[in-house]
Amino acid sequence: MERNLMLLKPRPFTNTFFNLKEIAISIIQGLVITMGLLFVYRFCVADNCSESITRTTVFLTLIASNIFLTLTNRSFYYSIFTTLGYKNNLVIMIIGITILITALLLFVPLFAHFFEFERVSGFQIGLSILVGFVSVLWIEIYKWLKRKKNP
Repeated sequence: MERNLMLLKPRPFTNTFFNLKEIAISIIQGLVITMGLLFVYRFCVADNCSESITRTTVFLTLIASNIFLTLTNRSFYYSIFTTLGYKNNLVIMIIGITILITALLLFVPLFAHFFEFERVSGFQIGLSILVGFVSVLWIEIYKWLKRKKNP
């Protein structure tokens, strides 16, 4: 439970669980992640990467984006640095399992061959993580402005 929860007005019973503003923010987050994925795709194509390397790099970017999205959307008010302090073993477990399965998909030849993934360079892995980070964590600026406006 967040510290400011008891300071907020209760939702009227007539309201749905999600309001239009929350849905709009989620749609914008999805569009920004899509732009990040398209950037990685175009970068790989411009760098003359093979189709399988491009597929692998875009997939890694999508996974990185989802991990950062999980962390940043734990609160639409407090920063990721505050919510990292929240005790939630399930989040750690889910992110750990996601990283483990991704590593298996990339480094176990049977799985990599099935998905037509190819081993990528450290630069490509770093690019995927960086683009995933940037395409999600812009919301922290929004949350900071929101906290500044309504302390």
